[in-house]
Amino acid sequence: MLLQSILQVLDWVASFFTMALLARVLMQWSRAPFRNPLGEFVLAVTDWAIRPTRRFIPSAYGLDLAGLLLAWLTQIIFQCILHALWGIPDLLAIGTILLLALIGVLRTGIYLLIGVVIVGALFSWVNPFAPLAPLFNALAHPFLRPLQRVIPPIGNVDLSPLVLLLILQLLLGMLASLQISAFR
Repeated sequence: MLLQSILQVLDWVASFFTMALLARVLMQWSRAPFRNPLGEFVLAVTDWAIRPTRRFIPSAYGLDLAGLLLAWLTQIIFQCILHALWGIPDLLAIGTILLLALIGVLRTGIYLLIGVVIVGALFSWVNPFAPLAPLFNALAHPFLRPLQRVIPPIGNVDLSPLVLLLILQLLLGMLASLQISAFR
């Protein structure tokens, strides 16, 4: 029972830091403004790790590769701790750890995107002039734009967020089956 509680807390910490790093990468990639409370929080949480890493790993194609690498390393460390606490000392587990860490980063990124789309849609329905609405619109727009080209609004209601959420749920299901097959 104590081991499960410790693992749960470690999972929360690793997921929180991974999500903050991915939020920073997404904000920089979508050129979303950092001058808001959420952007300043993300900078405060991740700056201590990103700044030194950028000296060795530059950005490329508009992506903050240092942030992506740190998110993956966070998940690798968590998976190593998980394997050590469960007593799996096999050296062949290194490949499994790397794969599970990558799946963890992808899952966290999908959950982040799901949250961004839901909050952005809520802002557009409830209060489109809220101070954080432009941030969520800027974050969701690159993912919604291709769907908006294909799916026309029905009665002035944009259905692209619903379609994107369905696609993201399918991706989560595929990642879950990949994660299960990694243990076999």
